[in-house]
Amino acid sequence: MAHGPAKGLSRWLFATNHKDIGSMYLWFSFAMFILGGSFAMIIRAELFQPGLQLVQPEFFNQMTTMHGLVMVFGAIMPSFVGLANWMIPLMIGAPDMALPRMNNFSFWLLPFAFLILASTLFMVGGGPNFGWTFYAPLSTTYAPPSVTFFIFAIHVMGASSIMGSINIIATVLNLRAPGMTMMKMPLFVWTWLITAFLLIAVMPVLAGAVTMMLMDIHFGTSFFSAAGGGDPVLFQHVFWFFGHPEVYIIILPAFGVVSQIIPTFSRKPLFGYSSMVYATASIAFLSFIVWAHHMYVVGMPVAGEMYFMIATMLIAVPTGVKVFNWVATMFRGSISFETPMLFCIAFIILFTTGGFSGLMLSLAPSDFQYHDSYFVVAHFHYVMVAGAVFSMSAAVYYWLPKWCGRMYSESMGKAHFWISFIGFNLTFFPQHFVGLAGMPRRIPDYNLIFADWNMVSSIGAFIYGSSQILFLFNVIRTIVAGKPSPEAKTWDGAEGLEWTVPSPAPHHTFSVPPQVS
Repeated sequence: MAHGPAKGLSRWLFATNHKDIGSMYLWFSFAMFILGGSFAMIIRAELFQPGLQLVQPEFFNQMTTMHGLVMVFGAIMPSFVGLANWMIPLMIGAPDMALPRMNNFSFWLLPFAFLILASTLFMVGGGPNFGWTFYAPLSTTYAPPSVTFFIFAIHVMGASSIMGSINIIATVLNLRAPGMTMMKMPLFVWTWLITAFLLIAVMPVLAGAVTMMLMDIHFGTSFFSAAGGGDPVLFQHVFWFFGHPEVYIIILPAFGVVSQIIPTFSRKPLFGYSSMVYATASIAFLSFIVWAHHMYVVGMPVAGEMYFMIATMLIAVPTGVKVFNWVATMFRGSISFETPMLFCIAFIILFTTGGFSGLMLSLAPSDFQYHDSYFVVAHFHYVMVAGAVFSMSAAVYYWLPKWCGRMYSESMGKAHFWISFIGFNLTFFPQHFVGLAGMPRRIPDYNLIFADWNMVSSIGAFIYGSSQILFLFNVIRTIVAGKPSPEAKTWDGAEGLEWTVPSPAPHHTFSVPPQVS
């Protein structure tokens, strides 16, 4: 029997429907994006001029830490999980996710975890102040008392990620429509399947790292304390064994999104589908064997540095294959420049820029100069913001008509894109210059010689931040009063099962599995 959603609050509290849970993830991640963004605004306001201007250095450190943690674990990752929840069942012709109750649980862990994390800011001694990478002994011996709450929050987020991943794997492997072989799956589904395996592999490692921290703080062990026979460098190894695959966990679903949108607006099939699948799998494999490129300056043997340098450069090969295929898809296509496409083209250009600065950082001898400077900050924002956040914006504009059955304002979407694009580049391009000139990361004050570019960077950040309000307005306006877009296929070049169901997508889809030829 077909029935609609439950009434009132219970619909959301006890949600088992993948669309409802997907929507909750998306709204939650946007709220976290605004929170993490407001922390960034404090950072950039402080750095607008040299000298200590607005906040105490201790609070500045809390902001840099919380900004990183909230953006990575609260904004970017849950947004792609929300997208997975919404789209994967639609794309593979499944009635829902394989494990709907677990799906509900894995979502509701997140608000709880971030409430704990945010509450640390109001505790005695303040919130985490040791950088988002929480290197020991800064996060153990010298940490504020609230570090225990931070450890608990990380555990809870990790549990949520693992459950979400199990759910995605179970869904993709078991619930595909008849006729949909693995090599017929949309690329977004492929990237998420591979990402889910990555998550299951590395989240327990992060849990191990924070548990050892907990033991060092409260139970007298010395995993990371040289005084008791441990080694702070061990922490870095364990952390980055999680941390490097983590950055690919963030970017692979973004690759999937771009691989869905570019063919649509180029009006031709994706160039080199199978090579895209193999490239994704290669990136995932290589992501495990490059972690120590974050640690060239710890005193590794030269042979170790050599190995990690070569392994890191190898990742450029499958990534280059992807970029080539996207460009080849656009080549001689009948391209139209709607908002999702604009974000995807910007993604290709800026992500490739970030990739090249990553190659510069991969070279051990030169990394000694770049390490812990603003050059690194510029690099990872070019791949995180222009990579993950831009592709997420593209995804929202692309599927919003399918989600709510209404069309967003194209002119407002384009305005959001151009303001974001200009604001982003104004913010982060100058950071390459100040980084190469030697400005260190995570500092509240700096030398006068860096003043001009920091001012430009801060102005850019406020432009970029304000454009997100426009985005929010456009989305809410679309949901409330957008022009109805009743046809099932919003975009004329779109392919895939999600465009065969009516817009807005009904509460229950595919009660009879579709046949894929």
